[in-house]
Amino acid sequence: MTAPALASLPRADAGRLQAHLDAFAGLSEPGRGPGVTRLAYTPLERRAHDRYAAHMRALGLDVRTDTAGNTIAELPGTTPELPGLGTGSHLDSVPGAGAYDGIAGVVAAMEVAQLYVSSETRLTRPVRFVAFAAEEGARFGQACTGSRIAAGLTGPADLETKQDAECVSLAQAMTAVGLDPNDTEAARWRGEDWAAFLELHIEQGSLLASESVPLGLVDLISGSTRLRLDLTGRASHTGGTPMRLRADAMAAAAEIILMIESLANDSRHHGTRATVGRMNVSPGSLTTIAGSVEVYVDVRDVDNDRQRLTAAEIVEGAQSICSRRGIGYESRLLADASPVILPRWLRDTVAEAATEAGVAHRVMPSGASHDAQMINHVVPTGMIFVPSHNGGVSHSPEELTRPAELAVGTDILAASLLRLEARLSAQEALVA
Repeated sequence: MTAPALASLPRADAGRLQAHLDAFAGLSEPGRGPGVTRLAYTPLERRAHDRYAAHMRALGLDVRTDTAGNTIAELPGTTPELPGLGTGSHLDSVPGAGAYDGIAGVVAAMEVAQLYVSSETRLTRPVRFVAFAAEEGARFGQACTGSRIAAGLTGPADLETKQDAECVSLAQAMTAVGLDPNDTEAARWRGEDWAAFLELHIEQGSLLASESVPLGLVDLISGSTRLRLDLTGRASHTGGTPMRLRADAMAAAAEIILMIESLANDSRHHGTRATVGRMNVSPGSLTTIAGSVEVYVDVRDVDNDRQRLTAAEIVEGAQSICSRRGIGYESRLLADASPVILPRWLRDTVAEAATEAGVAHRVMPSGASHDAQMINHVVPTGMIFVPSHNGGVSHSPEELTRPAELAVGTDILAASLLRLEARLSAQEALVA
């Protein structure tokens, strides 16, 4: 059956979406406190992918998992050789996360598949519903590993160098859950196989909720530069060591953190966000001066040059502080991704679907990284944001998007894919 008119497509079921969200939220490491903890390339992440795969197979879709751990469910088209359309997001989380970051986009994809199957909607081209692996950089420092592999941006050598806090490499973690880090080429997407991709995601900010706008259309995704600064002082007794004779790595780290905050607040860096979100301190004793500190820095910006300039200034500023304090210093680049401008024509297509449905929307940038940022190197990609409440907080158990709002975004996602099908088919007919 050919694609029906947009108005005849069933509406997304908010209760069904919430049930999927709750089921995934239940897959969390026990004893890790509030929120969801389902880290990249762990058995729990694979269990979430298995649940996703089982649901999509039950709908009659063809499902496969690639060597990177990405799970792809395909609804065949009537002309299967045509480049496909895609949608999806990720299923892993940061420690103590909410239930919506990434997962909202996956359950939206599950719901779109269900709407198409239940209405016997078949497009001429395949529709692929993707659950990416390892989007969060919380464990290994590098974000979007599954989509980076799909885009050809990460290979076997890169997977050997990225390690978690227990010195387990990305390659080792992948192997432990039954994946093959040496065959990343098999997971690489070919541009000729794809026509367009849409990722639905929660905003992770408060703009949509504060303006009562139900839909955001992303035009630009921030880049991210991640650094590790290693400070080496001298561990010594807190009572026996005079202040003038100390080489306190923790005091140097504190000054560096304030330097980073001041730099990001400088008018020259308007739009820059720089954060120290993690430190490892040794020996970590109340009565011992810190002998060494690892400082983890995340620099984000929508301006490519300013992002790298800020990172370079942080490295130089930290070097100066350590030199003055008699602290050993080394810096290491953990990961680096440039800002990405998403295709205007794809955003306009989603806007047309929203306008036809009577759903208000606005164009906005994304301050967070996303799988869409990576696969845009291979396939034209767009992003749909739905509102985040509780002040827009994310990476927190307080993360909240209401089921009805997710249902609206899902309806527009389903309609946008149909509109993309019509647009691309018309273009192909003109060329023919």
